[in-house]
Amino acid sequence: MELNWSEVERIIDAALREDAPGGDITTNYLFSIEEEATAVFRAKTSGTIAGLDVAERVFRKLDPLARFSSLVKDGERVAAHASIAEVRCRTRALLTGERIALNLMQRMSGIATLTAQYVEAVAGLPVIILDTRKTAPGLRVLDKYAVRMGGASNHRLSLSDLALIKDNHIRLAGGVWAAVRRLRAQAPAGTRIEVECATLDQVREALDAGADIVMLDNMMPSMMREAVRIVGKRAQVEASGNIALDTVRAVAETGVDFISIGRLTHSAPALDISMKVA
Repeated sequence: MELNWSEVERIIDAALREDAPGGDITTNYLFSIEEEATAVFRAKTSGTIAGLDVAERVFRKLDPLARFSSLVKDGERVAAHASIAEVRCRTRALLTGERIALNLMQRMSGIATLTAQYVEAVAGLPVIILDTRKTAPGLRVLDKYAVRMGGASNHRLSLSDLALIKDNHIRLAGGVWAAVRRLRAQAPAGTRIEVECATLDQVREALDAGADIVMLDNMMPSMMREAVRIVGKRAQVEASGNIALDTVRAVAETGVDFISIGRLTHSAPALDISMKVA
């Protein structure tokens, strides 16, 4: 589950330009370039950790000789107050990189924590939890990595990965059948096509047109169950739309193959992590 490190470097560079465009005037005037310090990261609440290697890259960007030691692994659940990493580097690098490292790791760990809760809620059922493209602009590679650390899988990384016909596509193309058939005629051979369906009639139309995946959008579990029966394994079935922790298991029990959840990345609360000088 490797990160795209060129993208991570881009994110860190942008964060440094935003946070210290003219340098860290507080730290740079208080401490000389030779001074070093050590700090410990601790999770202030329980949760699933993600982003340790990203935090390390922040400090190495500012001090190539920084020594970062992870005390747990990404994807590992920790208790409140657990120490998760230590870093020793130049004091200027330590204090300038502190907020960026924390912001990224807290967001990623929050996503991983919420994802793990959804995965646990459907444990034992043959369903895969997926994320969506509802990610923070510019942070998608980190958000989707964090989802994997929480035990779920990624839907498409970008618009280039899968043909997904949504409601506005359907309206503009003249209906489900027309949209699917036009894509089949124009897209490269082997392109998988998914169709967002709000009604059972749209499910039937998508199947008749040859969709590979049928997305059941904002349906009640009883309607989802009927949709799964209609599909009858002729395509894969994905449930989506306002699925909460207390309803996800009922959705999974309808027999869908996938459940995509936007709130994994757009509404996950950050995990509270602190960095304290040792």
